[in-house]
Amino acid sequence: MAKHKGRGWNGKLLAAALGVTTLAAATSVWTAQADPAGERRPQARVAQPVAEVAADIAHASDRGPQGVNITIDDGPDPVWTPQVLQLLEESGVKATFCMVGTQAQAHPDLVKAVVAGGHRLCNHTVSHDTTMDKKSEAYQSQQILDAERMITKASGGVRPQYYRAPGGAFTPYSRQLAASRGMRPLGWNVDTKDFEHPGVDAMVATVKSEITNGPTVLFHDAGGERSETVAALREILPWLRQQGYSFGFPVR
Repeated sequence: MAKHKGRGWNGKLLAAALGVTTLAAATSVWTAQADPAGERRPQARVAQPVAEVAADIAHASDRGPQGVNITIDDGPDPVWTPQVLQLLEESGVKATFCMVGTQAQAHPDLVKAVVAGGHRLCNHTVSHDTTMDKKSEAYQSQQILDAERMITKASGGVRPQYYRAPGGAFTPYSRQLAASRGMRPLGWNVDTKDFEHPGVDAMVATVKSEITNGPTVLFHDAGGERSETVAALREILPWLRQQGYSFGFPVR
């Protein structure tokens, strides 16, 4: 998959991510409980196990050959995510939101709104570093596991079901790590290139001409001005239905 170029906000997110600690690979969490003497002490509570999923990059839809997966990256954003959610609700479409950890941490209300709308969560790393595949395994682990923690906390306990590497910068290590945490690596088949602001007509034409390449379509609800994305979705969603497609989620 081609990597996204010219993403000017990447440096801002990297700066925002400073100070985020690496997620501990613990198998239990601590809670306080009073002992007979009335003193409170920590007590181990075993965490729920996570079911491992396949580590290969998913593209297919759970709706089969006529399914389409709408995927929305880089948010949540307080301006654009609510507009995307409203449009999806009006259209009766469920989507997969690939969230950046720092964005989820900053806007937990929007993460909860995504979940409440029946959409699915996807881990898009802590800081959207498109050079992930050139970094150490320790760095990849920090980006993936910390983002998982941040998104899960912001959602109120709902875990991301997928992992999408920024710009498609997957590695065998990152795919296996995500899969071991129950997050299926997620690719795409149709890139609207909305981050380049090509115009609504160009985005609609891209989907119409490339949807036969596969079902997973890539949009963005953050990282810049997204009015074109909202307008394009307003045209694309009914057109896909007219062509006999149904909307689903990526396979896990």
